[in-house]
Amino acid sequence: MSQEPATYTLFLFLALSHGVASQRMPDSNEDLHPLLQKMAEEIIDGSYLNALLDLIQFQSSHVWTADLSHRVLAYLNSRHVPFTISSLQAAMENHLEQRLHQPQKLLEDLRETDAQRFRTAMRWLLEDKKGRLDLKDTVIDLGEIREQALQSPGVNRSLFLVTLERCFQVLNSLECVEILGRLLRASSGGFLQPDIMERLPRDLREDAFKNLSAVFKDLYDQTSAHSQRAVYTWMTGILQTSSNATDDSVSWVSAEKLWILGRYMVHLPFEEIMKISPVEIGLFISYDNATKQLDTVYDITPELAQAFLERISSSNFSMRNTSTIHRLGLLVCFYDDLELLDATVAQVLLHQMIKCSQLRGFQAGVQKLKANLLDIATENQTLNETLGSLSDAVVGLTYSQLESLSPEAVHGAISTLNQVSGWAKSQVIILSAKYLAHEKVLSFYNVSQMGALLAGVSTQAFCSMDCKDLPQALRSTLSQHVSGLSPAQQQGVLSKMIEAGDPASGIVEIPGAFFKEVSLFDLRREPGFNPAVLMDKELRRSQALFLYELLLKTTRRPGELLSAGQLVKGVTCSHIDAMSTDSFLAHFRYFENNLFLLSPYQVNCLAWKYWEVSRSSMPPFLLAALPARYLASIPASQCVPFLISLGKSRLDSLVLDSNKKTSVLGKVQQCLDDSIADEYTVDIVGNLLCHLPATIIDRGIYPRAWPPALHGLRDCPDLSPEQKAAVRRRLLEQYGSPNNIPSLDKFPDILQQTASKLAGTLPPKEFLWAVFESVRNSSDESPSSDAIPGCHGVPAPSSDDVFKLAEANACWAPEDLLCMEEDTFIRNVELLGAVKGFSLPQLLALKEKAVQVWDMPPYWREHHIVSLGRIALALNESELEQLDLGSIDTVASLSQQTEWTPGQAKSILQGFLDDSDYSIQDLKSFHLVGLGATLCAMNSTEIPLIKNSEFRVVVARIGTLLCSTHVLAEFKRKAEVVFGDPTEWTSSVLQELGTIAAGLTKAELRMLDKDLMPYFQPSAIKCLPDEIFKELSAEQIACLGPENAAAVTHAQRQRLSTVQLQSLQRALDGAKAQPWQDAPASAGPTRTPASRSPAGAPVSWGLGLGCLLLGLMAKPLWGVA
Repeated sequence: MSQEPATYTLFLFLALSHGVASQRMPDSNEDLHPLLQKMAEEIIDGSYLNALLDLIQFQSSHVWTADLSHRVLAYLNSRHVPFTISSLQAAMENHLEQRLHQPQKLLEDLRETDAQRFRTAMRWLLEDKKGRLDLKDTVIDLGEIREQALQSPGVNRSLFLVTLERCFQVLNSLECVEILGRLLRASSGGFLQPDIMERLPRDLREDAFKNLSAVFKDLYDQTSAHSQRAVYTWMTGILQTSSNATDDSVSWVSAEKLWILGRYMVHLPFEEIMKISPVEIGLFISYDNATKQLDTVYDITPELAQAFLERISSSNFSMRNTSTIHRLGLLVCFYDDLELLDATVAQVLLHQMIKCSQLRGFQAGVQKLKANLLDIATENQTLNETLGSLSDAVVGLTYSQLESLSPEAVHGAISTLNQVSGWAKSQVIILSAKYLAHEKVLSFYNVSQMGALLAGVSTQAFCSMDCKDLPQALRSTLSQHVSGLSPAQQQGVLSKMIEAGDPASGIVEIPGAFFKEVSLFDLRREPGFNPAVLMDKELRRSQALFLYELLLKTTRRPGELLSAGQLVKGVTCSHIDAMSTDSFLAHFRYFENNLFLLSPYQVNCLAWKYWEVSRSSMPPFLLAALPARYLASIPASQCVPFLISLGKSRLDSLVLDSNKKTSVLGKVQQCLDDSIADEYTVDIVGNLLCHLPATIIDRGIYPRAWPPALHGLRDCPDLSPEQKAAVRRRLLEQYGSPNNIPSLDKFPDILQQTASKLAGTLPPKEFLWAVFESVRNSSDESPSSDAIPGCHGVPAPSSDDVFKLAEANACWAPEDLLCMEEDTFIRNVELLGAVKGFSLPQLLALKEKAVQVWDMPPYWREHHIVSLGRIALALNESELEQLDLGSIDTVASLSQQTEWTPGQAKSILQGFLDDSDYSIQDLKSFHLVGLGATLCAMNSTEIPLIKNSEFRVVVARIGTLLCSTHVLAEFKRKAEVVFGDPTEWTSSVLQELGTIAAGLTKAELRMLDKDLMPYFQPSAIKCLPDEIFKELSAEQIACLGPENAAAVTHAQRQRLSTVQLQSLQRALDGAKAQPWQDAPASAGPTRTPASRSPAGAPVSWGLGLGCLLLGLMAKPLWGVA
């Protein structure tokens, strides 16, 4: 939440001057509006929320005049209310804060308030415009208070529940539905638990029902499957009531009801779909918005989709008609009427099927359907003739089919090919070569036409572009497809760009994601930077450090720098320390809004600064960045704001040390009293739910809190085995023994959908085996034939199996893989090459299969090598030397693998030099980037031969390599030529060097300024040899910062002295470098109402309400501290 400047008015409102008693007070018998009398009585009773609602109601129809405050005050005095300003303030803040931090009490208040006040509260929630209360000497922003209330954990839930309970009694149903919709959207649908759905009214007016149904449709993706089912049950309960159907053989589902259901139509039972009358389904398909609705049924199953298709075909719509096919949405992905299908219709279907990638699962069936349609679409025609009409089915073409295409055909079909997603790198290499064979040269026009095929353009081709075309291409098409380009291709483009004419204007013009590849050396030559040109650019931290320091010399407004895109990455501790208190507090919101860009060290610096200048208003999550003992300073009364604040942060990036994390979670558990009692506590803990120990998940989450807690736990990315076991035990308690739960292998689609989502990761072996068994048990394929020697009866993988299994392909035995059909290998080699879990024997089997299919390695072409992925790791040194490695793009694909042995890496490096006829002295910057990890195979006589002019522009890339110590030492010597002696290095240089900095000698390391220690990259710390790391002084180690301290290895620790270990612990804990610099932890963050809150600090909506009430009786009291 943001802090509004109006917060300061709270302390003006407090204000009866010391002369209040002597002022002339209006006679209390003078007329005071009944609403204001009610308000005053509520103040006397301590019912401040009711008082606020009375004030809002009064203001809605009356003008506030200057004398009204005095009249109210006179009324209170006439009632002999014994109060002081401080006691009234304390009571009010305590009351309102309780409502914020214990929203159950807010729910009770709103349940008990009278109908008129409740109507006022509902109207306030319904208000669209930024409502304001003008109390003459101050203006209160009710709109801001409303937004803060809606964003506060628990408060939103209370407002939702009380609206559900009471609103329909005091407002019309349309207004109540609008309020419910607003509250639901603010919660992202988190309140839609089945028990809540049971409480929704079932007698809504038709227009209100449609409006609320529209809200549920909007929140479909944020709702759990269990809750989706509950929403569907509520909707259909009302829809069936209004049905005129009297015969069970005719469905209650009409065209309009299908439209109202929206995406919830996928929950209709198969039997119900099959009863929908042809007239109604035909009417539905004829709706203009039916296609939009069917385009969103991402989670429909094949069975239900085919049921809908059958009903549509039973109406007067022809399933072979182009107009009908265009209306089918995602149902087209399950089209099964292929008998005697015309080639033209097949092409129309393929064009519509481009949207099928949005389906959640069932992609294997989609691919099979596309292959069948492809065969039909090309029947009696050549691929060259039909290429442009095949849509994204062209992704299924094999290498031999792509190579058979003519350059003219590819050129003619480019408008289709450039929009297709899902290309394999090897495929775009072939197609881009075909296209450029027709065009002869790479120009701006050609680049703009190629789209997704740009990833297949060689680095050398980019470097050969006309200097006038490249800047224009870089600003348009290239910047849109930068993610598909390899680092070597990106560097090739940049090197040409900077080479073309004035390097200064070239650098400034480099857009977005490309900019992060610009070297620190080139940045230092650019005099014309300003914050505005950095707004849309991605920055490495080394770039940001340099640019922030540079721009600080000419820009004196911190807000201009802190709001300049990712430039905030470059703020150092010294910059933060140099900010005045007012400036820091005024600009803290820039840091808070960009926490995801900040390093743990920067967050630690912010925490110390806040602690020192305004600990009373410090965002509680920042306490986690301070030494663990500071958490003890949090009193029990501040537990809720601490949990809310920490629950909104990313704990794993905030606290890196496991011991400290244990301390932080210990405080969290203490605040929770080791339990989560209800749904409100779930709201409060937020992301902390993912970090709670298994014991709390197992025994500390009460039954009432379990449904929303489970909803939160399912989104946790890294639950520990213990946490997962605890969740499993709770589910078994809920649903009974495993014997009562259908086995997972009964739900192959669910397993396979989950497996496809986990492609490229390493899920647990047990899960992979469950997926594997499920796919094998449901496979229609027969064991491998006798055509392959030694494969009789071997259950070899089919294309369908490989596609469905994803990472679970790692469960095949090596002999199974070796017995794979050649066509299966050709069609799936890139999928197999991406499997992370393959062992060396499995990779060797796949390499042998590649030899069987493509012949020996000397005959492999670039697209073959690129397609191998991890399979290439099975090539021995001799085989690697036989490959054609003359293209840096081929080598770049191999260097993406990180598991090469030194001998293999040397073979690749030497193979490139031999096949390209380059010497080391000839290597360009993009060659160095493309060689990647194979550079680690260079020896101490080769590295000095690299041209300094090429090395200096790719230092950051080389600094990501995990080379041996002697290689890093050689690269460090080259870095000295570029950046000078290590004693002259700045924070940006040290950050730029990455692992190269691990090549420093003992003497050089000892001479580094301690303030530079946080700017080592963690990877460089890990690469420092143990005997060199121990040469760091205790003071240097204490200055490492939390992130670098966490990177220290066990072996490095073993070599440290007791004093050094103490310093390391201080760094891990986020302590100041010297013990005397630490502020006392005993002075905890306490509420200090009489001190000004900083701009940018979190503010509770309760304080905003307090402003309103205290303002009634206040006049400025100058000198309030």
